Amino acid sequence: MCEGNNHKAGSEPKASAEPKAGAAAAVFGVVVIGRNEGERLVTCLRSVSEATAVVYVDSNSTDGSVATALALGADIVELDLAIPFTAARARNAGFARLLAILPDVAYVQFVDGDCELAATWPEAAVAFLAANSDAAAVCGRLRERYPERSVYNWLCDKEWDRPTGEVRAFAGNVMMRAAALKSGGGYREDVIAGEEEELSVRLRQANWRLWRLQDEMALHDAAMLRFKQWWKRTCRAGYAFAHGSHLHGASPERHLVREARRAAFWGLVLPFACIIATIGFPSFGWTAWLVYPMQLVRLTINNTGTASDRARLACFQLLARFPEGLGLAMFWRDRLLHRRPQPIEHKEIPASRTHNR
Repeated sequence: MCEGNNHKAGSEPKASAEPKAGAAAAVFGVVVIGRNEGERLVTCLRSVSEATAVVYVDSNSTDGSVATALALGADIVELDLAIPFTAARARNAGFARLLAILPDVAYVQFVDGDCELAATWPEAAVAFLAANSDAAAVCGRLRERYPERSVYNWLCDKEWDRPTGEVRAFAGNVMMRAAALKSGGGYREDVIAGEEEELSVRLRQANWRLWRLQDEMALHDAAMLRFKQWWKRTCRAGYAFAHGSHLHGASPERHLVREARRAAFWGLVLPFACIIATIGFPSFGWTAWLVYPMQLVRLTINNTGTASDRARLACFQLLARFPEGLGLAMFWRDRLLHRRPQPIEHKEIPASRTHNR
């Protein structure tokens, strides 16, 4: 059953059967999730206008996003925020609405509202899924729209640049086989971060395969201009490491165990040990801190690109261990105190988009 308040715009889309390669426009639906995305939402929805049906899931926007999406022909699901919000819940609600509109839809493209889908991507993704019946999901190259605007945007662009081929996990922007998503039970709604990787684990355990193609998939507009935003986003990653390893950390999966242990060592255990050494042995305990510049040198050497890019990336890789460690601690605090997890928001709403408050 679909969640929230549903609005219909435009004519009823036609149902479709399992497609042949190249028939992308006739066979896939789109679910867009967002909150206060402003003009980015307009760009996003226009980029998916060729889909058979488009569902926009809004989580209490105050900038007129719902009216904008209606005007652009999308069906709307407005989440009831009396129930705690997660991106997983938004995607499930959008998929449920899409199935109500288009029960026989073969594929669903999930898109974040701050992204613009590449015009050539749907056809390439549908063709791949149609030709590979054991593939549950396929993604492509995601690029940051404005990497030059801040070092944080630049870091996102580096993060998006990943190897192609068969992969262990996908992210938020992905084309999925509807049958696989239904059989997998959808996204797990109590996971506030890393819900895509958690679903990826369950799909692989059910013998589905996941792929990343070389094709351009989307442009992402992080609009991350402040250190505070980067810090919160990285805390969120640490929370995801902790929750993911808690759910699927046992052998043979060992999901996110390495990442969680790395964050715990460099961001929590080692700083505590260095502080104790400094207090207990003032004359030489401070030398324990030298392990950090040594690690910085190692990371710089192992990175690729120009010398300045390698050093800049290494600085943030090392610095990230502290907010990641904080994210780990936040997860275990919530777990031990039986607290309901709260989303860790890093996006900021520009003043120009708050006029409807």
